[in-house]
Amino acid sequence: MAQIDNLPPLRDVIQTHGIAAKKNLGQNFLLDLNLTSSIARQAGDLTACDILEVGPGPGGLTRGLLAEGARRVLAIEKDSRCLPALAEIAAQYPDRLDVINGDALDINPLDHLTPPIRICANLPYNIGTELLVRWLTPPTWPPVWDSLTLMFQREVALRITATPGSKAFGRLAILAQWRTDCQVVMDLPPEAFTPPPKVNSAVVHFKALPAPRFPAEAKTLSHVVATAFNQRRKMLRASLKGVAPDIEDRLIASGIKPTDRAEQIDLERWCALARAVKA
Repeated sequence: MAQIDNLPPLRDVIQTHGIAAKKNLGQNFLLDLNLTSSIARQAGDLTACDILEVGPGPGGLTRGLLAEGARRVLAIEKDSRCLPALAEIAAQYPDRLDVINGDALDINPLDHLTPPIRICANLPYNIGTELLVRWLTPPTWPPVWDSLTLMFQREVALRITATPGSKAFGRLAILAQWRTDCQVVMDLPPEAFTPPPKVNSAVVHFKALPAPRFPAEAKTLSHVVATAFNQRRKMLRASLKGVAPDIEDRLIASGIKPTDRAEQIDLERWCALARAVKA
């Protein structure tokens, strides 16, 4: 295992501070510093960036980010048991690590970050998707962040990067691919974690586009797509009948057959439909 700093191995850290992973917090700790450094490198050159990390736990990825040269890391950690371990990292990297004890769903990190900003995190499984949707749907675009490098359950990663016609294709893929370039950049087996989860994991890297791929009003697109995929087995003329009284005409005008189902429609036509509904 790589020695990236003068701090103890992570297994010693969690034993010293009594940080047993808690299922209700979605915790699965990644203790191999080779892997945490590899994840940090997927975020690119960090030397001129502030990094937001959610759910650092005992600080494996935090150490990787700092060792890779991050200008500054803001770590949001809900579990107060992890704070002493994170304080030891902060002492090793003076003035480069700030830690907020709280729920990432309730905290606005922008008050504590200076652009350029990148987000890099091994997200807790129980809030990962909700945080991603928030980051993909800010009030204005381009967003405050340049890129996201995030770990998910592999099933979620495949939903994010899915293509039309596949069973995994849905709202998450559309939201991600509308405004970012996204791809799976690492796969991790269960045995890489302590305790091992029951599923494989994957790291997805998102690069924010300067503008969405196709014009559409974000709120309308999100509403139309969510409505369609909530009843994905139905034909679109049925699943979207509540969106507009003349939905069949709007589907046809967008190049969509009313008898198609949601997963058959590509991003460009979803955006066309959003424009037609908005009009």
